[in-house]
Amino acid sequence: MQPTKRDDDAVVDLLDVILRDGAVLEADAVITVADIPLVGLKLRAAIAGMTTMTEYGIFEEWDWRYRHRAHGETTGENNLQREM
Repeated sequence: MQPTKRDDDAVVDLLDVILRDGAVLEADAVITVADIPLVGLKLRAAIAGMTTMTEYGIFEEWDWRYRHRAHGETTGENNLQREM
């Protein structure tokens, strides 16, 4: 019996890698009319699981606030900064 791999496993593997390691997508676009550049766009998106994002310091403050709200703790404006 030979080992086989289904075609739809590639999507699952790709999703696993993106959530585990993350990916950054960047795109630049210029909108022109009659060869005159009018608008320039610079787009950047980071895609990863929340564990990976917080490891790299992205959404760290959001994650901290969310966890405190989930545990029923109230956070006023003066309590938003974590003690270092």
